[in-house]
Amino acid sequence: MKWMIVTDSSCDLTSLDTGSSEIGFETVPFILNIDQKDYVDDLSLSVPELVDTMEASSVSRSACPSPSAWEEAFRKADRVIAFTISGRLSGSYNSAMAGKSMALEKEPDKQIEVIDSLSTGPKLVMLVQNALRQIQDGVSLSRICASCRAQASSIRTIFTLSSFHNLVQNGRVSRIAGFLAGKLGIRVIGVGSPEGEIQLKELMRGEQRTLKKIVRDMEENGYSGTDMVISHCLNEPMTRTLRDMIRSRWAEASVQVLPTRGLDSYYAERSGLIICYSGRA
Repeated sequence: MKWMIVTDSSCDLTSLDTGSSEIGFETVPFILNIDQKDYVDDLSLSVPELVDTMEASSVSRSACPSPSAWEEAFRKADRVIAFTISGRLSGSYNSAMAGKSMALEKEPDKQIEVIDSLSTGPKLVMLVQNALRQIQDGVSLSRICASCRAQASSIRTIFTLSSFHNLVQNGRVSRIAGFLAGKLGIRVIGVGSPEGEIQLKELMRGEQRTLKKIVRDMEENGYSGTDMVISHCLNEPMTRTLRDMIRSRWAEASVQVLPTRGLDSYYAERSGLIICYSGRA
C-alpha cells in the first residue's frame, strides 16, 4: 500500500472512504480499564454499555496504545501520516514516536510522520479529512504535514460536560471542578489551550444558555461557516439543537456530527459535547 493514515482511537471516525485501494486508514485502540476489566476501544466496543459500566464503577483508567501497536500499523504502507491525541493529555504521541523508530529500524526507506493534534476527537477528524484530500490531490507528505500542523494551530476546541468524574480521577482537571460539575447540577464549558491542555472557562446552568455561549465563542473566535465537527456522548438532542443554532447563524455552515468512540466517551461522559471549528489562527 502506498499511503496509510493512522490515528489513535481518540479520533471519532470508525471508517474512512479513501476512494482508493492504495490509501488505507486505521485506528490504534486505547484500552479502558474499569473495575479491573479491560475494554479495547475498537469497532466491537459498545459505547452505551461502556458508559453504563463506568457510571456504576468507582475505579477506572485509560491506557494509550503501545509502541508495537503503532509499529504494526506503520509497516502497512510506504508513506504514513499519523495523528494522536494531545501529548499534554496522554502518552499516545510518545508511544507513536517510539513505534515510528521501531518501524524505521526494520524498514528505513519508509516515510512516517507523527502529528500531535493538540486536542482530541473532532480535531483529529478534521485533520484526517484534510490529509486525505491532499493525498488524493497528489501532494507530497512533507507539504501535507505542514498543512496539517498549521491547521491544528487554527482549529479551536470547545466542550461542555455535565460530569468531570473521569477527568478528575485521571488527573486531567482539579477535584474542585469535578465537585462543581457533579454536585451542583450544572454544565461546565471548557476549551483546549494552544498547547493542548484543558482549560475550564465557565459554569453554566441550563442547556440553552450553554449552547448560546458556544455559538458566541464561535463568533468571537472568527468562525465563518467553514467545516466543523461536533462529537457527542449519547446526546443527540442537544447536538441537533446546537447544529440548528449554528446553521441559523451561518446558513452555509458544514456541520459534521459524530458519536464519540470509547476514549472520548470515557472522558466526555454521558451527555458531553466536543466541538471543533476553524477560527482565527
